[in-house]
Amino acid sequence: MFNRITFNRLTQLLFTLITLLTITGSATAVPIIDQEGKVVLVNRPFTRIISLYAAHTRNLIDMGAGSLIVAVGRNDKRLPDLPRLSFRDDTERLLALHPDLVLIRPMISRAYPRLVQRLEQVGVAVVSLQPVSMDGLFRYWDTLGSLSGHRQEAANMIGRFGAELAEIKLLVDHIPMQDRKRVYFESIHKRMKTFAPGSMALFVLESAGGINIANDATQVRKTSIAAYGKERILARAKEIDVFLAQQGRMNPVTLEMIRKEPGFHTIRAVQNRQIFLVDEKLVSRPTLGLLEGIELVFNILYPLVSAQ
Repeated sequence: MFNRITFNRLTQLLFTLITLLTITGSATAVPIIDQEGKVVLVNRPFTRIISLYAAHTRNLIDMGAGSLIVAVGRNDKRLPDLPRLSFRDDTERLLALHPDLVLIRPMISRAYPRLVQRLEQVGVAVVSLQPVSMDGLFRYWDTLGSLSGHRQEAANMIGRFGAELAEIKLLVDHIPMQDRKRVYFESIHKRMKTFAPGSMALFVLESAGGINIANDATQVRKTSIAAYGKERILARAKEIDVFLAQQGRMNPVTLEMIRKEPGFHTIRAVQNRQIFLVDEKLVSRPTLGLLEGIELVFNILYPLVSAQ
């Protein structure tokens, strides 16, 4: 079911952030607190940015700051004419591009602390960002806007997200509760993992009118992933109308793998061929692509409504 509390919370955050942007838009210095708790004081926008996470790249482009990016991550498909770098590269490769900001995510800062230390030693700002829940999405966009000098454009993104989300909610509200689809949403097939409460993927599912069958799943550390296990999935086998699985680097699964998984033949969705793969970029990354993900999942769950 659509999570009304989450929607109301996002609406409240939307208006709060737009108000703050209006009040502080002319400030000369903006304090940024990244995912690691580090404070960066932005006295002026950064102009030579290395983006080592594809979501950072897309968001900067969407807010009109793509021209500030001088390099992207090795597996980033956007801005194909720019150099491709990795956090595993020698630091000098990054420094040769004369960046004033390197955008990373917590996985990088925790696994490669020396990279961060070296960059900061020579005066390059390093900011680690990656919201794992919807509550952090708007603040994350505002932070990117502050770093790039595009706060108003970030506010426009927030406004667009809220407006389009409200339109989708109107469609979902017309679907009677007894007709809502019950869904198991897989995050990692090999480990039988689903998504944690508050995660972006479950927000996508609930915003599209799906009922999460694994709402008692246990969050793994402070991630968007939750443990469930095959026994618990099969215990709900007859209740699962639709089996969704994110597909991508995190979960390189196929429909055939799901169909042939021992025991899965008892799942109603598998019997009725209601198994669907969705691009992880549209359900797990903190970008406007979440709106595309909601529309895609809505069309999967309610094809007759979509066709009207």
